[in-house]
Amino acid sequence: MENGSVTTPFGRRSMTLGMLSNQVMAGEIKPDQSVDKWKLFRALCEAKPLLGIGDRALAVLNALLSFYPKNELAQENGLIVFPSNIQLSLRTHGMAEQTVRRHLAALVEAGLLLRKDSPNGKRYVRRDRAGEVDEAFGFSLAPLLARAEEIEQLAAEVMAERLHVQRLRERITLCRRDIAKLIEAAVEEEIPGDWQGLCCEFRDLIEGLPRSPTTAQLELLLDELTALRTDILNQLEIRVKSTKQRGNADYIERHIQNSNPDSISELEPSFETKQGAMAEQGKGREAERLEEGRGEAAQSRQEESRQSGGRNDGGGLKSFPLGLVLQACPEILAYGPDGIIRNWRDLMAAAVIVRSMLGVSPSAYEEAANVMGPENAATVMACILERGGHINSAGGYLRGLTRRSEKGEFAIGPMLMALLRANAPAGRRVG
Repeated sequence: MENGSVTTPFGRRSMTLGMLSNQVMAGEIKPDQSVDKWKLFRALCEAKPLLGIGDRALAVLNALLSFYPKNELAQENGLIVFPSNIQLSLRTHGMAEQTVRRHLAALVEAGLLLRKDSPNGKRYVRRDRAGEVDEAFGFSLAPLLARAEEIEQLAAEVMAERLHVQRLRERITLCRRDIAKLIEAAVEEEIPGDWQGLCCEFRDLIEGLPRSPTTAQLELLLDELTALRTDILNQLEIRVKSTKQRGNADYIERHIQNSNPDSISELEPSFETKQGAMAEQGKGREAERLEEGRGEAAQSRQEESRQSGGRNDGGGLKSFPLGLVLQACPEILAYGPDGIIRNWRDLMAAAVIVRSMLGVSPSAYEEAANVMGPENAATVMACILERGGHINSAGGYLRGLTRRSEKGEFAIGPMLMALLRANAPAGRRVG
């Protein structure tokens, strides 16, 4: 059994007050105190930054623990292990003996081991006639048992700090993403503001962070990024509110002018009651255009628009009956309320959903509505959805049509008729 006397180191190694303090602490272990050695070793691995030990010192300690015969460190089992440096070198996967001695000294200095040196400095054990350990000389694991609660607490602090840093980094990443995308959206939408200056400020904050930042530096960066994001959001919210108020007033005025309920009620029944006749009429017009030839195509399209009840809308374009639009563009039906489009209001609401789905910016759609009129803009969105597989950039395509419409070079009729011909054989029913 291990006795409680104070021992001094062998040879030229000097005795220090720290060694004496560790021996005194080890002598205060409670008789019934015990701890799982491998659980304690895992806690040591977590707490190593606070204990001032490295990975290789822990490898040596792991080898020492492997020589302890029991899984539970306890006073009654004895706390001294006495392997030779050669044996320790083998169990540390060939670590040089000189390196083993250096890390053993580091473990003693850290207060995790005690030396109990024999008179000649060798490590060995004396046993009684019954084969029990009478006295052992080597390394005492008593400091590990005495400091078990402290080590576990230090390990918990290290894990909590690591979790805190991880969350800080996650929040910083989210802030960086938000700021970058908000600035990009502001520039794309041409919102007034010093976005170049804010971008430079954002870049300076990120580039000023060291390669291995401390927790305090991460917290400071997060505060600065949060403040910058709040500033950007405030500017964008002011712009959104002003645009929304102005846009609502313009939209209501255009809607009253262009969406007369009487005219809708006149157009929709004509389609619902004569759907088959309209399809035959479309086929007849197709044959007529083919016979007339390329030189009379424009005149034919005007005649079709007149026969189908076309009327002038914003931008000089003619809007077509809702039924004709839905027959040419049946895909838009899925985005109406309850999967049905009953009137122009439903079509315009569905067009807003499709705009967002296809990645068309609000400004591009608003510009199209201003130039073409809200009904025609919704009709064009339905056509773009129908031809989605052939259009790489819906937003760019819409802006191109808007520019052509401003110059009087675009008409919706040919686009609708082409889609009507493409969808006619399928016989798709409109809701």
